[in-house]
Amino acid sequence: MKCYLAVDLGASSGRVLAGLFENEKLELVEMHRFWNGAVEHGDELHWGIDQLFTEIKTGLKKGFETYGDAVQAIGIDTWGVDYGLLDANGNLINAPFQYRDSRNDGMMDFAFSKMPKDEIYRRTGLQFMPFNTVFQLCAELKRPEFEKAEKMLLMPDLFTYWLTGKAVSEYTMASTSQLLDANKRDWDWELIETLGLPKKIFCDIVQPGTIIGQLTDEMAQELGGNADVIAVGGHDTASAVAAAPLASKDCAYLSSGTWSLMGLEEPEPIITDTSAEYNITNEGGVCGTIRFLKNICGMWLLQECKRNWEEAGEELSWRQIDDLVLDTDPFIAFINPDAPEFAQPCDMPKQIQEFCRRTGQYVPEGIGEIGRVIFESLAMRYRDVFQTLEKLHGKPLEKLHIVGGGCRNILLNRLTADAIDRPVLAGPVEATGIGNMLMQMIAKKEVSTLPAGRDMVLESFGTELYEPQETASWNDAFERFLSIM
Repeated sequence: MKCYLAVDLGASSGRVLAGLFENEKLELVEMHRFWNGAVEHGDELHWGIDQLFTEIKTGLKKGFETYGDAVQAIGIDTWGVDYGLLDANGNLINAPFQYRDSRNDGMMDFAFSKMPKDEIYRRTGLQFMPFNTVFQLCAELKRPEFEKAEKMLLMPDLFTYWLTGKAVSEYTMASTSQLLDANKRDWDWELIETLGLPKKIFCDIVQPGTIIGQLTDEMAQELGGNADVIAVGGHDTASAVAAAPLASKDCAYLSSGTWSLMGLEEPEPIITDTSAEYNITNEGGVCGTIRFLKNICGMWLLQECKRNWEEAGEELSWRQIDDLVLDTDPFIAFINPDAPEFAQPCDMPKQIQEFCRRTGQYVPEGIGEIGRVIFESLAMRYRDVFQTLEKLHGKPLEKLHIVGGGCRNILLNRLTADAIDRPVLAGPVEATGIGNMLMQMIAKKEVSTLPAGRDMVLESFGTELYEPQETASWNDAFERFLSIM
């Protein structure tokens, strides 16, 4: 038996998983799970970075204590776009900002005044979102302490640096920055210079599957063991897609969690006027692939509602929320899940009600109705993006593979199958951690290729099939949804 440790940090939780590989199958054991979320510093939103690293070390230490010399490697993946800035002594200048922080307001317009929007898309192929790293760094230009920055390390690279002492930029994570030349797969130095960003802070890019080095002596002593630290698909979606057992090239994937990311796996970037019109992104994948996808607001909407309901004294499980949703009428109202008023922490139930009121719809009341509006609006948005991907793909898509924590929601899986009128295959749930391990195993030559690895994943974990059933009613309601969008 061999053991691979995966550190997987999402925007709302983190975990350290052990992957036990034996007899050509992989088994997961959870070493440690912990909360993650924004921390308020005055009117700023940051990450509790010291606490996160403490939690990571706790999980890794448990891994070494449990599996000892069987531990072969460590890989780290995180959410996208955020980073830490290091000074000349290798110390953080401040706690990394959380991508929902309001300092990003107006930075897209600033960037477009330096280089036209269509030119930035032509170079990077990336979807425009106000919190992309490029716009966050533009905001840094206004902060005096930015002058002290010697290195910019995106989140998985920052933790890797603390474990190994090696400063690099992993490719899939760098591709979320909107500062990467999509075709050259290296930093776009002309864009960086045009925006007035210091070139010195950008580290050399390494591909997933690169062995970065072993733990420092100090870290090995603290954790109770040593192993190679490997650059995996550092962006959690890249790792999730790596583990998606795609049936064919004519299948789409959906990485479902706080965010939903729907897309296709392509060999090269697709940068056209049409992809620009639909704001489709080209992000780096593992093993030379491109993730041609659309970023959609996901379970964040329901997570925020649940937080608000709990603060009001309503302690409900996810299953109880689903049951309340099923007791309500369908298609009472829709929201645009990607509307800007839903992007930041807020009284989400109230914001949803206000959206429905402002758009002349029925105003949902209570947990069941608000939950119904969220679920059906997400499924409709999935249909909208699915049809756009079909258009750009040039032929019908056969299936949708849903991976990640959101694929545990049976109700949303069923609604999605009905909405897109295609079979949905759900699983594996821990796709991100599994994809993380898969790239470790490829680096260590335990698995030969990505397709071979996906076959192993399917054999080890399987999937759940959801066939479309009630499609006619969704067809009728889709035009209403589009009018709201």
